[in-house]
Amino acid sequence: MADEIKAFNDYRAKMNEVILGKQNKVINRLFNLDTNTYAEGALSTKVKEMLGLVSSMVLRCDDCIKYHLGKCHEQGITTEEMYEIFAVANIVGGTIVIPHTRRAAEYWEALLQEGQA
Repeated sequence: MADEIKAFNDYRAKMNEVILGKQNKVINRLFNLDTNTYAEGALSTKVKEMLGLVSSMVLRCDDCIKYHLGKCHEQGITTEEMYEIFAVANIVGGTIVIPHTRRAAEYWEALLQEGQA
């Protein structure tokens, strides 16, 4: 699973470079807005990443879920906190979120194992 984490991060970085390299003003501004949205402010970056993860789970975007799981891991979110995040996402999004929760739990476990290596 550690290979999956590396592959996801490498692909994301590579394709972001390709996309941003085209210098499309709208896309570049959108990416900048995204970056600035998650910066420290009245809400901490930790809270913002948790909100991003819940939103991504409700919207059922597996790439976004992986991204925010990684950021939550970087922010030091505990497994107990993570499962409360999963609970909120499932209550808000309904049972259709359960398959995404399974994949999120699998990816979270991989992040935890990678952090121990």
